[in-house]
Amino acid sequence: MLHLRLITPADRTEAVVAAVESTVGTTHLVVLPGAARDPRGDVVMCDVAREAGDELLGELRRLGLEEDGSIAVENIDLSLSRRADAAEEEAPGEAADAVLWEQLTEATHEESTLTITYVAFMILATMIAACGVVLDNAILIVGAMAVGPEFGPLAGVCTGVVQRRPRLALRSLTALLIGFAVAIAATTVFSLGMDAIGQFHMSMLDSPRPNTGFIWKPDPFSFVVSLLAGIAGVLSLTSAKSGALVGVAISVTTVPAGANAAVALSYGEFAQMWGSAEQLLLNLGGIMLAGVLTLYGQKALWATQRGRWARRPKA
Repeated sequence: MLHLRLITPADRTEAVVAAVESTVGTTHLVVLPGAARDPRGDVVMCDVAREAGDELLGELRRLGLEEDGSIAVENIDLSLSRRADAAEEEAPGEAADAVLWEQLTEATHEESTLTITYVAFMILATMIAACGVVLDNAILIVGAMAVGPEFGPLAGVCTGVVQRRPRLALRSLTALLIGFAVAIAATTVFSLGMDAIGQFHMSMLDSPRPNTGFIWKPDPFSFVVSLLAGIAGVLSLTSAKSGALVGVAISVTTVPAGANAAVALSYGEFAQMWGSAEQLLLNLGGIMLAGVLTLYGQKALWATQRGRWARRPKA
């Protein structure tokens, strides 16, 4: 269930209440006339089944509440109410399959903005991965994958494409490309510094690396894994399964490929650098392709489910 807290201009309160009452899957409607002070207006609160949330949010936006009032949405972790149970039963489809497009857009907007913190995490993750590729240490590689924040911009590109929001897609792509460019440049300097103090050596990069050699040797499996990870990542975002998102982060060779390219560049090993760059682009492209197709698939599936529910005989 979701909890909605709305601030509505007094002249639109009746329309808002009518929208809530006409949406299947809503309950616990509360109206507080004149309770809001900034902006001035009435406060309307209700609970709505997740399956019906996107429809109701769309109607509220059509009433202009985001311009002249406020729409706040919270997840309800526990609701002990027979009426809430009945509302969830009445709503079409299953909560786990429902996508709140506004919530997804807002989440990806926040995660895909080019900030100092985002760039710092990219640099740190790439430097950790650089230590991993030089030492042939799989644990460091996995750690770097988990630290890397690149899935946020990737999800932002996918959401922007499917929702036809070019500004979101462009901002996300900009954050992704600049983030990797800065991280690779910083890690190249880091590699030169580590070589200067005797911690890195060219022979360590050229020696056999059974645990991390795959990073600069892309193959068909690289693309297959990136497709699967892209699907899993988008599903984890739309269903709020953060644990699954961590698994996605440590299953694709993005940050490690950038790190290997940086270390190889610092030593003039251009074959490894280009191989790593190919691996990086292959993974990024596979994730974005899978993410876009998954979101389109979810959109079509949900439309089909809603159509079947609308056509079913009324009790």
